[in-house]
Formats: sequence, structure tokens, C-alpha cells
Amino acid sequence: AMARAQPIFDVLGQSTTHVGPIGTGQVAKAANQVIVGLNIGAVAEALVLAKQAGADPAKVREALKGGFADSRILEVHGQRMVAGTFAPGGKCTTQRKDLAQALELAAELGFEMPATALNMALYDKLIDAGHGELDHSALIKAIDPENG
Repeated sequence: AMARAQPIFDVLGQSTTHVGPIGTGQVAKAANQVIVGLNIGAVAEALVLAKQAGADPAKVREALKGGFADSRILEVHGQRMVAGTFAPGGKCTTQRKDLAQALELAAELGFEMPATALNMALYDKLIDAGHGELDHSALIKAIDPENG
């Protein structure tokens, strides 16, 4: 089935990786969204820490690029956070849904994901404040006491 669908996959994306039997592609997507959500949270906390300590968050972001903290999240979402522009790419409500699915799967498998649960709680806070339709980089609004 995978080989028959490969021409379609080639048009839809840059690469295709067979991760296992039916259903495991959804697990890979859940794992991706956990990493995305937690990295957005890490970048948001780091930029708020910089700002609250008197540093320029934009300059700190630039200083971090190229080091071990560098990532697509720091590059793309960090820029959105610094600029305060949160036009939706990936909505907060969608990120929250994806995190909930990952937590549900973990519970079914008998283990906890405490960092993911905390990250989801921050998205809940953001959504409760009326920001659910913003880009998920708006998570900074749930962390920054001056940006709520």
C-alpha cells in the first residue's frame, strides 16, 4: 500500500518515512506536536526571562542562533514572539488538541508526560483568555506577565 501511494506522498511532502503498521503515523505526528509544543514553550520562557532580566529578547534570540539552542522554532516562532505578530499558522486550539491526544495515548499506555501536561495547561490558559485562534507562538502571552 505504501509503495502504491508513494507518488502522492512525493507531491505532498519532502520525505516519506514508513514508521510502522497502520496507526503509527498518527503516533509520529503526536510525537512531533509534543516536541513542537514544548519547544515553543521553551523559547517563550527564555525570551520572557531575557526581557524580565533587562536584556533585549530580539538580541538574545539572535545570540542563540547557531548554538545548541538553535531550532526552527527559535527561528520562526521566536521571531513571531519578538515581533508580537501572531497571525495564525498553527492555531493554539489545534496545538492544544494535539497535545491532548498525545496525553491520552500516554495514559492508555500507562505513563505520564508531565512537561506535556504543563504545556497543555498553558495553552488552556491562553485559550481561556480568548487567544485560541492565534498562532501557537502566542503561548508567550500565557507566560509573560506584561503580555497577557
